[in-house]
Amino acid sequence: MSRWDGKTKGSLTGYKIFLFFINSLGLNFAYYLLRVVTFYYYLFASRPRKALLEFYQNSLHTSRAAAKKLVRTNFYIFGQTLVDRAAFLLGKDEKFTHTFENEQYLIDIRDQGKGGILLSAHLGNWETAGNLLKGRITPTINIVMLDAEVENIKKYMDLSTGGSRFKVIPIKNDLSHIISIRNALVSNEFVAIHADRYLEGSKFIELDFLGKKAKFPHGPFVIASKFDAPVTFVFAAKDGEYSYHLSATPPIAGKAKPEEIAKLYVAELEKKVREYPEQWFNYYNFFN
Repeated sequence: MSRWDGKTKGSLTGYKIFLFFINSLGLNFAYYLLRVVTFYYYLFASRPRKALLEFYQNSLHTSRAAAKKLVRTNFYIFGQTLVDRAAFLLGKDEKFTHTFENEQYLIDIRDQGKGGILLSAHLGNWETAGNLLKGRITPTINIVMLDAEVENIKKYMDLSTGGSRFKVIPIKNDLSHIISIRNALVSNEFVAIHADRYLEGSKFIELDFLGKKAKFPHGPFVIASKFDAPVTFVFAAKDGEYSYHLSATPPIAGKAKPEEIAKLYVAELEKKVREYPEQWFNYYNFFN
């Protein structure tokens, strides 16, 4: 997997199995089953395993043995985030707790009345973060994303769980998502965007990341620079079996250039990757 193709991997059968076990036997059993499933995945998913091994050894400078352990942990925690996602949608979230570092920043953004742009990454569990934020700080969270999940999986998840607790703004070629983002901000809502995955053929910004040049998507930083709304970087990482640690950075006030926002974002992303290396969920050659 040398490049990201914009699609979410997974089988409908797998989703059905885990939804059944969460509903019938609970989270503990689902987590136990995950250990078997993710160990199988570690043995036979050669391309994502290789991509992670190279990332841990060449970018984070771990030993081969440490990198292998991180990869196995990564696959398991990624599976947990999917199970956690389903648990929240099924209303089985009573076990979960979280702490929020700098939560006041988001409250201050809300109180300004201009909405807010939250830039995040494929590190930790962004969807659970949206579920945790909804109703606590703002009634509506909008997540801008490529609407490229396998359609039958999406339909099954929506029918089985009632769907996500936040709005999705799909990125479209006609740029209608820009209007949706504007409308959300005008309504003083939060708009969350991933800014770490560059899709082949789209515009990008090349920056130093962990000592190497890497391409980051240009679009999220352009959006963050164009609207008169505060911008902050938000992450949600698992810090226990049933707990999450959320964090936010000081808001960028006023209009900044896309390149300036991108540099600040990448610096923060580096910190989070070093803090939670086992939760870096990009399974391709990030520096290709």
